[in-house]
Amino acid sequence: MYPCGRIAAAIAIVGCWTLTLSAQWPDIRTTGPLTASGAPNLEASAPKLADGRTPDLSGVWDADKFPCNETTAALGCIDAPQGIPFGAINIAGQNTELPMQPWAAELFKQHRDAAGKDDTIARCLPVSPARAWASFALQKIIQTRDTVVILDEYMIQFRQIFLDGRALPKDPEPTFKGYSIGKWDGEALVIETIGLKDNGWLDLQGHPLTDQARITERIRRVDYGHLQVDITVNDAKAYTQPWTRTVKLTLAPKTELLEYICNENEKSTPHMVGPSAAN
Repeated sequence: MYPCGRIAAAIAIVGCWTLTLSAQWPDIRTTGPLTASGAPNLEASAPKLADGRTPDLSGVWDADKFPCNETTAALGCIDAPQGIPFGAINIAGQNTELPMQPWAAELFKQHRDAAGKDDTIARCLPVSPARAWASFALQKIIQTRDTVVILDEYMIQFRQIFLDGRALPKDPEPTFKGYSIGKWDGEALVIETIGLKDNGWLDLQGHPLTDQARITERIRRVDYGHLQVDITVNDAKAYTQPWTRTVKLTLAPKTELLEYICNENEKSTPHMVGPSAAN
C-alpha cells in the first residue's frame, strides 16, 4: 500500500483535473464504430490513416485509474472522485522499487517524506513525457503522416514527435518535454526522447529524472478504444540499469479538452502537509 499522507498534498493540487471529464462539450456526437445500442464500440478494430496501413493513434485519451480510498489519499478522495491513474503515485507500480543510484535513492526518500510539497506539479511546472501518460488530465493525440502532436489539458502543454526521418539534436537545449523523434515498428510507434531538464520528477512520490535520461516509448493502439504505452527510462545518472513501465489509456469519445492552468487562483500550497511544510 502507498504510505498514508505522503501524496495527499499533491492529490489536492491535481484533483480538479478529474472534475473536468463530465463537464466538457456536452453536445459532442459520437463518431467511429458503434455497438448495437449506439454506444462507442471500444473493442472494435484499431483505425488506420488514409493510406490504409499506418495505425491511427488520434483521439482524446484518459489514463486508466484505480479507486481512491483512505490508504491512497489521507485527506480523502474528494479531489480524486474518478480514481488515481496507475503509475501516478509510483511509476514503478505498487510495492515496487526502481534500481536507483545511492544519491537518487536518498533524494527520492526526501521527496517522498516531504509529501509532494516540492513536486514539479505542486509548483505548476510541466512534466516529462515519461510522467505525462499517467496523468489525471485528458490528453489528445493529433496525427499526420510526419508528425504526432500530444495536447495536454494540464498547463496547456504540447509535445511534438517528428516522424520525418530527422535525427535527434547533438547538443539540445534542455526542455521539460525534450526532443522526440519516432518511427513505426509494425503496429507500434517507437519514440526516442532526449534533452530533458535536470531534477525532474517521474511520479507523485518523487522518483528522479535527470538531464542524462533517454526515454523510449512504444505506443500501440490495441483496439479502437485502448492505448498501451511501454515506457523505458535509460538514465544512468539516477538508475543502475534501464527499466520499463507500461501505462494503459482508454478513449474518451464524447468529450474534448478544456484548459487548466494550475496556478490560476491557486490556494492549496499554504495548506500542504508534511515535514517541509514549515520551511
